[in-house]
Amino acid sequence: MSSVGTAARTGIEAGTRLPELRIPITATLIVTGAIATRDFQKVHHDKDVAEAAGTPNVFMNILTTNALVNRYVGEWAGPAARVGRINIRLGATNFPGDEMVFTGTVESVDGENVVVKVIGTNSLGPHVTGTVNLTIPSKGESA
Repeated sequence: MSSVGTAARTGIEAGTRLPELRIPITATLIVTGAIATRDFQKVHHDKDVAEAAGTPNVFMNILTTNALVNRYVGEWAGPAARVGRINIRLGATNFPGDEMVFTGTVESVDGENVVVKVIGTNSLGPHVTGTVNLTIPSKGESA
């Protein structure tokens, strides 16, 4: 069997750009993301508490951001792909009423192993930057 994985056979190579993904940042997204990730810090669901803490509104937690990064890369890579590692750093806060725009670039391809650089930007600047390591199995294989 060839060591060349789906990534190489489908034209995915270093420098390949992922399509842009725009995500409206709503209070509902922020609150449900916090609840789904069991993050009950009030700054993620109570505007008065968030304002008292010095922010203009509730704000997104890192676990929701991590899930959105996974969604972005996973939708691009397809259902057979498997995420091995997500390494992210937060920057500008995501507040309701804004929009986060994801962009990504393939940094490297080694057989079935692919590393993607991801940036999610809002009106304040980069909200999240990082890399995602994933495996895209050869055609006919399942994980």
